Amino acid sequence: MEHFPIPAPAFDGASRRVEPGNAIDWFRQGWAIFVVNPGIWIAIMVLVIVIHVGLAIVPWIGPLASHLLTPLLAAGMLCACQKVAREEAPEINDLFTGFRRHTGALVLLGVLYMLAMLGVFLLVFLFVGGGIAGGLLLGNPVGAGIAFGGILLAALLWLLLSVPIVMAVWFAPALVVFNKMQPVAALKASFNACLKNAIVFLVYALIAMVLCFFAALPAGLGFLVLGPVLAGSVYASYRDIFIAA
Repeated sequence: MEHFPIPAPAFDGASRRVEPGNAIDWFRQGWAIFVVNPGIWIAIMVLVIVIHVGLAIVPWIGPLASHLLTPLLAAGMLCACQKVAREEAPEINDLFTGFRRHTGALVLLGVLYMLAMLGVFLLVFLFVGGGIAGGLLLGNPVGAGIAFGGILLAALLWLLLSVPIVMAVWFAPALVVFNKMQPVAALKASFNACLKNAIVFLVYALIAMVLCFFAALPAGLGFLVLGPVLAGSVYASYRDIFIAA
């Protein structure tokens, strides 16, 4: 005989397509999440910045560790967003929720993200690094032009290779923490959802670039506000694309 209640089927990562205008609503909801308790959110963002800056000053290992920790810290901020959505008060300690729940899966996400970005760096270096170095060694205007062209090509190649990785990682922490998906399945579901909604994410990226420009003007202090708003917008986009499917 079946045991009751019969468990619901596991979430398979199904997502829906939304309208481009929803990107604006995601930012509005992100702002609404921030203004509930701005002091706590700014404190959380200060911790995030301190962690990443502290890692950045460590040669080689630091940037790799930063990529490794990104899913765990992102999961913590998303859990804080969920608490606000449930009309609960967020806490600074929420940032480290990923170190207490689903840690193994989030660490695996971090490892995969770290290896993917390391692979991008190596590919860019192999294909373009020699041209940049050769141009600089010439020590004349022609060499400078070659080096500058190499830098532009490296930036373009980095962008083209990084975008699919970002698409795969975008929703993955949320899918692991909230839907208990396995890391690889979460990466696939995230990539498919972003691909399905390419237009709306293009709108989102353009708005985010403008906001980043203005956030950087007051000596970068604007990111203390923009960071939590972006986290809230990611949570809103997750709810819009996956939960409403």
